[in-house]
Amino acid sequence: MLALLALPIGVQAKKGNVAAPDFGPTLPANPAPAPANGAIFQIERYSPLTSGARAARVGDILTITLVERTSATKSTSATTGRNGNIGLSPPVNGPLSLIGAGDVNMSGDQSFKGKGETAQSNALSGELSVTVAAVYPNGNMLVQGEKALTLNRGDENVQFSGIVRSADISVDNRVLSTRVAAARIRYIGKGEIARASQQGWLQRFFSKMSPF
Repeated sequence: MLALLALPIGVQAKKGNVAAPDFGPTLPANPAPAPANGAIFQIERYSPLTSGARAARVGDILTITLVERTSATKSTSATTGRNGNIGLSPPVNGPLSLIGAGDVNMSGDQSFKGKGETAQSNALSGELSVTVAAVYPNGNMLVQGEKALTLNRGDENVQFSGIVRSADISVDNRVLSTRVAAARIRYIGKGEIARASQQGWLQRFFSKMSPF
């Protein structure tokens, strides 16, 4: 639904030239053993009090608030016209005098008028929890995750990945989807409802073969 570039990590098989991201959860790495320097304070395990419960390390969980809403309209129109008229007066003497004045009049008229309009809108709302897959040197984080729902009449699957800036994470560990860079959002449905909204395979075949 609501698709872009190859991600540096968490990549599965490729389709064409675009790498498909892995939306599975990322587990935190095992902490390295503390150096034997005799100090109580270890910088590797330091977390400032001002960070609160905000995600900051690989494997941490944060919530993406989906507030996607897009709309686009386009219209075009064109009108052209052309006409012409030619009239000749035949001579009154000689063999051409037999041609009447009304036999040599010529005229033409041409016109064209076209108009086209298109409109599209999309909306997606909800929440999805993801995990931090990587932390870059500038503090930005690559996040990814998915949510799978099995309902009575089908399955719903929401997948999300993108780059989050730590400053955009709220105190309750949430970030708006509109603040995520290189976002990839996939909403996939399977089951009776999804099949009912699609053409049958034979109808799709004739739709592709039909010249009309």
